[in-house]
Amino acid sequence: MHLVILGRGKTGKLVAEVARSRHHEVQVLAAGENPGASALTPDHLQNVDIVIDFTTPRAVLENMKACVHAGKDMVVGTTGWYDELARVRQMVEQCGTGFLYAANFSIGVNLFCEIARAAARTLRHGYRGQIFERHHANKKDAPSGTALALARILREASGTELEVTSFREGEVVGMHELVFDSSVDTIYVCHNAKSRLGFAEGAVRGAEWLSGKKGFFDFEQIWSEL
Repeated sequence: MHLVILGRGKTGKLVAEVARSRHHEVQVLAAGENPGASALTPDHLQNVDIVIDFTTPRAVLENMKACVHAGKDMVVGTTGWYDELARVRQMVEQCGTGFLYAANFSIGVNLFCEIARAAARTLRHGYRGQIFERHHANKKDAPSGTALALARILREASGTELEVTSFREGEVVGMHELVFDSSVDTIYVCHNAKSRLGFAEGAVRGAEWLSGKKGFFDFEQIWSEL
């Protein structure tokens, strides 16, 4: 496939490396090369199969609008835009494109979310739950998209809204921890990302899965098909 990757940050660069290693043709656009989504014109995207976005919450909405209206499929790993989820879904469905997004493209994190869904039963047995998340100091959004997804999963499974505590420090790639505490014991469930490689591999494999499909998809629902 011919992929355009938006964002030349640490994750964007790694996505490009993984995509090339999987024999895809890759073009990377940094923020300065795509101000206000100006590079995402129908002419420029004519021969592009899928656009992968790892930019910022401030840039991603304009990128999505430009790509979808150009008729191009997208994979979006940027978080911090989910207040606009319903509007973006409507836009994708009206334009008939393919769209895959994720709070986290790591297979390990998605397994962790499945464990969280099972662990939500503790909240019906007198346990008190809490979510902690740590990321590098430059991460733009807090709580993280993954922490918000965990909170949603636990709320849907137990009817309980859990507090999320966020830390931004150093070069932490990403750590998410669930703590379930009772008067007799404490349960800890933790996922600690050692590198961004898991995010990058999941995003590229997600793009491969999306090829030829139309519709609005959450990676949480399709990762087990990869």
